[in-house]
Amino acid sequence: MSAADGRRRLVIAATGASGAPLLLECLRIVGMHPDWESCLIMSRGARLTLGYETDLAVEDVARMADTVLEPEDIDAAPASGSFATAGMLVVPCSMKTVAGIASGYADTLILRAADVTIKEQRPLVLAARESPLSAVHLRNLYELSRLPGVRIVPPMLTYYHRPGSVADMTHHCACRLLQPFGIEEEDMFRWGEARG
Repeated sequence: MSAADGRRRLVIAATGASGAPLLLECLRIVGMHPDWESCLIMSRGARLTLGYETDLAVEDVARMADTVLEPEDIDAAPASGSFATAGMLVVPCSMKTVAGIASGYADTLILRAADVTIKEQRPLVLAARESPLSAVHLRNLYELSRLPGVRIVPPMLTYYHRPGSVADMTHHCACRLLQPFGIEEEDMFRWGEARG
């Protein structure tokens, strides 16, 4: 679904699980596509994790997005199904957030936006981060996986593309997270393709 200027709008939420570099890479990729715009929501936990995993400030990340909303702004645009979006990506997605989405407990903008994405049957991609996964985590993920449009995409390390660095692995994971929305990167290696 398009914004007023014709660009497609993607809601990107970040929670407190490990994986801040994945958020940054997803924002960077979306920012390189002029026909897309990003609407960022960062939880308090995500802001804390950012400090542990990067040298960036929240303000630096905010500049990478087109719009930034606070998780407490439960009346912001993504809380309504009438707000046109192409879907929502939660990266990284904590098990607390998974539990909230699975139970319909929409007490923050992130949870409400996910709830709206599900009820409108738009794509919802969850970069679920936890290890090991408990029976509770698996039950919640299973319940969400049964809903139309919901994809559970754990940022798994892959080696078939022969990554030369952590940055290569991060880029590949980010590409996989954005694929369900139709955001394609030419340099993403796909199985069965010849290496350059």
